[in-house]
Amino acid sequence: MAEEENRKKNNNRRSSSFGRPKPEFDQKILSIRRVTRVVAGGRRFSFSVALVAGDKKGSVGLGLGKAGDTSLAINKAIRNAKKNMIRLKLTKTMSLPHEVSAKFSGSYVMLMPNKGRGLVAGTVVRDITKLAGMKDVTGKILSGSKNKLNNAKAVMVALSQISSKYSKKVVENVIISEKEIAPFMNLEEGKEKKDLK
Repeated sequence: MAEEENRKKNNNRRSSSFGRPKPEFDQKILSIRRVTRVVAGGRRFSFSVALVAGDKKGSVGLGLGKAGDTSLAINKAIRNAKKNMIRLKLTKTMSLPHEVSAKFSGSYVMLMPNKGRGLVAGTVVRDITKLAGMKDVTGKILSGSKNKLNNAKAVMVALSQISSKYSKKVVENVIISEKEIAPFMNLEEGKEKKDLK
């Protein structure tokens, strides 16, 4: 009897997992930070989550969520990422049409097409390009910055240059205007505008 009950429970679990709808976008959490605020009554803790969402078909977005609970912060970050989603103009082989580079705060990122090499990138650059569905791309963080959020924003600014809204040809060491990075400025109560050169 006990064995039969266990089998029924296992079958119910399997059927419930199969019944769940597949999410529209794949997600990857870049960082989870616990933030402490000191008030008159003591300390208050909240969580800040940065994540990237993409469909692996050329759409990718970066989101930031803040809440008192990690699950709420993740849900906010997912909504924020969907709001900041950009559609990329990729080649038929899902690579970059040309080299792009961008600077955000202290982070400087370069992305280059690299035929036949696969995805050669690390940390945040790899996560974002993978969720965008890119192949044969080499990515480098040239600044040495360890700030994951700023590195991710720099990658998104670089990718926005090949999005459907951006039509100009990009040259090396292009200076990104504040108008072009406006969608990413609201991710943080930003000191970024002051630091941007």
